[in-house]
Amino acid sequence: MAAVGVGACTVAFAATWTTGPLAAGIGAAVTTVYGVVADHMRPRQPSPRPPAALLRTPAGRIPRCGELDRPELAGVHPADGHRAQPPPPYVERDAEPALRAALAEGGFVLVVGESTAGKTRLAYEVAQALWPRHLFVRPLTGTALAAAVEVARRRRRAVLWLDDLENYLGADGLTTAVLAGLLHGGSPRTVVLATMRAEEYRRYDAREESRLTGSDRDAWRAQRDVLDQARKIRLARRWSATEQQRAAAHRADARIRVALEACDRFGLAEVMAAGPELLAAWDHAWAPGANPRGAAVVAAAVDCRRSGLRRPVSREWLRELHPPYLTERGGPDLQPEPFDEAMRWACQAAYATSGLLVGNYSQGYVAFDYLLNAPGLPPVPDHLWEALLTRVEPADAYDMGLAAHQANQLSRAVTALERARAGGAAGADFLLAIAVGDRGWPREAVRHLEDVVRARHEALGPRHPDTLSARHQLAFFTGEAGDTGAAEAAFRRLVADTTAALGPDHADTLAARHQQAYFMGEAGDTRTAVQLLEALLRDRLRREGPDHPQVLATRRSLVWFRGLHADPAGAEREVAHLLRDARRCLGPDDPHTLAILSTQAAFAARAGRTDEALAAFTRLVTDRGRVLGAEHPHVVHSRLQRCQALSAAGRTREAAAELTRVLRDAERILEPGHRHAATARSLLDRLRQT
Repeated sequence: MAAVGVGACTVAFAATWTTGPLAAGIGAAVTTVYGVVADHMRPRQPSPRPPAALLRTPAGRIPRCGELDRPELAGVHPADGHRAQPPPPYVERDAEPALRAALAEGGFVLVVGESTAGKTRLAYEVAQALWPRHLFVRPLTGTALAAAVEVARRRRRAVLWLDDLENYLGADGLTTAVLAGLLHGGSPRTVVLATMRAEEYRRYDAREESRLTGSDRDAWRAQRDVLDQARKIRLARRWSATEQQRAAAHRADARIRVALEACDRFGLAEVMAAGPELLAAWDHAWAPGANPRGAAVVAAAVDCRRSGLRRPVSREWLRELHPPYLTERGGPDLQPEPFDEAMRWACQAAYATSGLLVGNYSQGYVAFDYLLNAPGLPPVPDHLWEALLTRVEPADAYDMGLAAHQANQLSRAVTALERARAGGAAGADFLLAIAVGDRGWPREAVRHLEDVVRARHEALGPRHPDTLSARHQLAFFTGEAGDTGAAEAAFRRLVADTTAALGPDHADTLAARHQQAYFMGEAGDTRTAVQLLEALLRDRLRREGPDHPQVLATRRSLVWFRGLHADPAGAEREVAHLLRDARRCLGPDDPHTLAILSTQAAFAARAGRTDEALAAFTRLVTDRGRVLGAEHPHVVHSRLQRCQALSAAGRTREAAAELTRVLRDAERILEPGHRHAATARSLLDRLRQT
């Protein structure tokens, strides 16, 4: 693991390399061979900053792959603690032949696996074996990526090394254009070799796109498009029997011997990185008189990463951010240790590997990535998120806003993206407009997007993909604001332009066709909407297959509009089949699945099965609130539908009381005049008149 982004200074690994933030993933308990300043020592003079935060030799040049004498220099979790002993022997992984074959073709290769699966060690060993004379170009901060790309582009043989690829995505990060310029405009022997945690990679699968309701999510898709360029090699966390047999040949190494004894529960690399031990240590530290302040510091560091912050945080930040965690667990009753002692404990290596915190005083700290997926972690608390946002840079605020948006924390997303836009972060104005609209302020989103479309039209032209994407969002929120006819006309023009610019099978073209049909149906022409959706479904099935989330979404729209003008009983049978498919493909909590449940409940209500509809809407309010958050517009809509079912069931007093609460919440959450608030007010007035 290699966290990136450290502010102004880098650290000299005096005995060997000049490097930047957490390049070797070494905590305050470090190997003496590197001579990094320990956590409790404040450096008297900062080390001089190299021309760019790239891994360099003591002479200041970019090393060749064959010159790397320790895997920690590539970002491998160290396994030496305080001792300057060699790293554990490398054990060939089952995925190695596939990785070698992919790298032999050149281009962009990504190794994906869980934390501590051994991704970086595998990639390091193969790169050294294949290309000992290639330059090893490793950016050590997110801001150093541009310099690293330029170095790799100018050299005849180069490996651009992007350990923990997620740290190089986002604002000013790796794009498909940057990749094209490097791999097609530079030397044919240039290779981009990256690693990524499986949990981060899952944020970019098709299901995640469907979760981000209300738009195409241009920022998310731009990053997803980068991943689509890579040949992926999957690495399992648990070691196969064959891999364990290979490891057994190295039983003389005590670290491998201990790891082999735990292979029935954990992966061998996982144990050597001490993941399970560290997780248990964090849990036990909360006990009174143990290390509760250290546990609170670790909790703050974990939540910094979970909030979307990708760079290390300083010691002073951790001092300021951790007290609420301690207070929540009991404060003084826990007999917390002094802060300096807490930091030493958190950075102490377990089994001579990594600590709960990785880093040092000069460069800052990040939580050991194994902790980020610990079971049962509560949501990032408001106190941490708000305190963090007052401290971060605009690019960090953009990353936090994107993470909040993807997690359906829309108020947080808007706040963070406003900070990012004010600071000039690239793309923040566009993503802010989307978050504003998704939050329930579509008219305000339209105002923002009109400016974005105008600026992109002037700078990029009318058919540039970025301009088309902004036009898509503008048309969508125009419809969400209530002007469905204007939205349909805008999407009709957009379909023609995306088809001409990107092709008929491009995802943006298909998305525009879906929205055109949807708003046509919402405007009243359900028959034409059905015809358009039937044609779209045929094309999506051909291109994406029956289980793709967008295929399921198209089927849902088709079933809905068929049910409005054709056989309602047939539509109900179709939606039941669709619900089974969605649960199988997406799971019970996916927003698409919940939307299908809403359609099914609405059909039950239309058919007069009031008790069934009421029960379904009651469950849906709970489930949507849990998945999307209580203030999401979809939850407000489900509450309205439940009120309608209560009224139809004759429970008018209960319906009126609930409508009063819904109206109050809608007027607080949504923009003035929002259709949900208008519907709640109209229903309430009618109930009061009866």
